[in-house]
Amino acid sequence: MKQLNKVENIIFLLGAVMIVVGSAANLFFQSWAPYVFAMGVAAYVLMQFKQSYEGSNVTIRRLRRIVIISDVFFIVSAVLMFANTYNIFGLDHLSYVQYVHNKWVATVLIAAVLQLYSSHRLGKELSEETKKS
Repeated sequence: MKQLNKVENIIFLLGAVMIVVGSAANLFFQSWAPYVFAMGVAAYVLMQFKQSYEGSNVTIRRLRRIVIISDVFFIVSAVLMFANTYNIFGLDHLSYVQYVHNKWVATVLIAAVLQLYSSHRLGKELSEETKKS
């Protein structure tokens, strides 16, 4: 798996921190929170896309697909956070509460669980692959 250089690794970590800060700030009704969250998601997701895998291990390929699905959930979370704060879809109050209000929390949770699982398994699989070669 392609490793990130020092600058890319810093961008990756800053993205993760911005995701956490944006999530926490949104819980306290800060109007700038969706922007910080979205910038963090963009940095985090872009750096994960740079980590490609060119090998033939089916398990690692499957785990990379799980990471990509998790990244999609992060992007959906950013859109839902903007919709939660600014009602960008222009829904009436009842529809807004039913479909949008704080739904970003569920998608962030799904993304985080998928990231946690895949990063744990990827570490093990990559170490086993390096031992074999």
